[in-house]
Amino acid sequence: MAKELPNDADREIDSKERSDKLLKMLIKMREEIVKEAQKEIRKFKNGEKKQIVETVLDDGDMSFVDLAEDISLTQLSAHRDKLLKIDEAIRKINEGTYGICEECGDEISVNRLKVIPFATHCRDCQEKKEILEKIKQMEEQSQ
Repeated sequence: MAKELPNDADREIDSKERSDKLLKMLIKMREEIVKEAQKEIRKFKNGEKKQIVETVLDDGDMSFVDLAEDISLTQLSAHRDKLLKIDEAIRKINEGTYGICEECGDEISVNRLKVIPFATHCRDCQEKKEILEKIKQMEEQSQ
């Protein structure tokens, strides 16, 4: 018995289901990042770091406090970057352009989007992009 190919309506339903699942995943990821960021911000507001500073005994202790604050700020910055990427992916889902490679225009694989739901390039184009960036860095270092 020959297997029937899906018609356009079936493909549209599959695409809609896929978009809905990915949208839910992005929203959940966004909520988790916001919670983590809020927790870090609360630490600063509540003076948790200040309490550590009050018990500082020497320069080494103060260096530890500075390092802890730098790590917290780096984490907040990373959270911000990820949130921007997630918001962009959500915008693309709403526009109907989500999952399309910005470089070649091909569809980004579902497996890739499950791992990196805010991916903007297919695997091949991302690899090319990374290779070009490495070459550029090597050229800049040699100058």
